[in-house]
Amino acid sequence: MVDFWETLLDFVFPPHCPLCHAYVEERGCWCPQCLAKALQPHRLPLSVPMQAVLADAWAFGVYKGSLRDLIRQLKYQGRRSNLSYINTLLTEAGNLPQVRKMLSGIDFAVPVPLYPKKEKQRGFNQAELIFGDFLSRQHIPVQRLLARTRATRPMYELSERERAVNLNNAFAVTRAEMLAGKKVLLFDDIFTTGATMVECANALMKAGAHAVIGIVLASDHGNKFN
Repeated sequence: MVDFWETLLDFVFPPHCPLCHAYVEERGCWCPQCLAKALQPHRLPLSVPMQAVLADAWAFGVYKGSLRDLIRQLKYQGRRSNLSYINTLLTEAGNLPQVRKMLSGIDFAVPVPLYPKKEKQRGFNQAELIFGDFLSRQHIPVQRLLARTRATRPMYELSERERAVNLNNAFAVTRAEMLAGKKVLLFDDIFTTGATMVECANALMKAGAHAVIGIVLASDHGNKFN
């Protein structure tokens, strides 16, 4: 019965590439050319202060065009159908040697948390939706070890300095005993100035983590790995 409804849905609304809108074989697929444009794993530039708490940080794509639209529609409009495209992109990313190397030795992954009221309003943590299936395929367990202790202002309207002040002491570790000597993968949807990820990594390191590696789906820092 499920196959029947999927076939009917594909007939009425044929699956298409999210960038060029060309028809593709299955829902969630990209055409090869557009997938190559969207999938650009790259190491993120970290300042010296950032390097004190983040051993490394990566993005799987650049925060522009179709990838930016997929994230924003999921995040602000609750369009979960976009997850099929994101999952396809991350599946391809997981096959790349540089990504497998980056993920080696990880003990578990920790999502950047939302303030409880915001998560309740939104109905989800977008970082967990984006990376949940990917991390499961990589056999990396997810642990909610961070909590956002206070509401903060929207980051998009703040300068880099204001972002740092806005997030100061906004995160707390919930189970410090799990972190001692562990290599932690910290994940979020996007990376702009890095203020959020640095504050979270700082909390994890202070609680005893051995190392923190950051990953995001997209960043506006476009240094492609080579």
